[in-house]
Amino acid sequence: MASLLLTPLVKYLALKFDITDKPDQRRINVKPIPSIGGLAIYSSFMIGLFLLPIEDRFVWTLAISGTVMMLTGLVDDLFDIKARYKLFGQILAAFVIVFFGDINIDFINLPFGGEIHFGILSIPLTILWIVTITNAINLIDGLDGLAAGVSTIALFTILGMAFIMSDSVVILVATVLISATLGFLPYNFNPAKIFMGDTGALFLGFIIAVLSVMGFKNVTFISLIVPILILGVPLSDTIFAIIRRMVTKQPIAMADKYHLHHCLMNLGFTHRQTVILIYAIAALFSLFSFIFTMSTLLGSIILMIVLVILIEVLIETLGLIGKNYRPIMRLFKMNSENEEEKNS
Repeated sequence: MASLLLTPLVKYLALKFDITDKPDQRRINVKPIPSIGGLAIYSSFMIGLFLLPIEDRFVWTLAISGTVMMLTGLVDDLFDIKARYKLFGQILAAFVIVFFGDINIDFINLPFGGEIHFGILSIPLTILWIVTITNAINLIDGLDGLAAGVSTIALFTILGMAFIMSDSVVILVATVLISATLGFLPYNFNPAKIFMGDTGALFLGFIIAVLSVMGFKNVTFISLIVPILILGVPLSDTIFAIIRRMVTKQPIAMADKYHLHHCLMNLGFTHRQTVILIYAIAALFSLFSFIFTMSTLLGSIILMIVLVILIEVLIETLGLIGKNYRPIMRLFKMNSENEEEKNS
């Protein structure tokens, strides 16, 4: 819980050097808030990491790649760099952990027999996964305590899966990161006294992405869906944002105010209610992931169909892709109108 002690120090330094998020049309805060709280998460994680009884080479590789990711976020918090420079830093960090940490998905076992070996493609696929998860966590960092809370729920789920698979390294690293985020969360929950900024969101997303690869590499095709379910909230929000911007013909990297948390607040939920509701959705995704691992192939397929329908209904209800995108609702409306005509 070193972050519990380090966060006030980071807050003091951020205020002293005026490293704050100023209110504007994109932000929720109404006054300047210290914005490099991620340094507390990073520092406390590194302290815990070097105390773990695991292989030195892996520790150093994770520390170096994590530091690259943290510095990428820190530079963006300080100077608001362009998206392509942030992407370069993210790819560099992912490259380091994949090449020197031996973190990659080599193959998957198909549910009906046989294997798919990725060969040389395993490297770019793993880098793509790490960069995607990193940015997904960064994108949901829009409300007080949201990214830290959703990440903690995902980490607890990864921890539970690691216990089931007896993966001691993932258990230890996940426990250290959970301690770091829980120590930071009291200062970050609404009303936030400090933001993690890109410094924390990119670093947090990066370590979660690495842990998800470590915990589920060389798994069955069906089990490959498990880390996707665990990270369902940030991943789905990212996918919807990309689709929404393609539909409206806007640049994919362009920010907007139609993310999940924005849509919930537009429906009348308060700041805290929105965050807690998204926590509940994240916990539901995690529950689905545990059920998924215990189901038969047929049960897994049925579960996925139910989940896809629920997600589609949520998309249409909240207008995550667009206010006019409502195929299922239109279908039900047409059916109900037809039934009324028949009855009349």
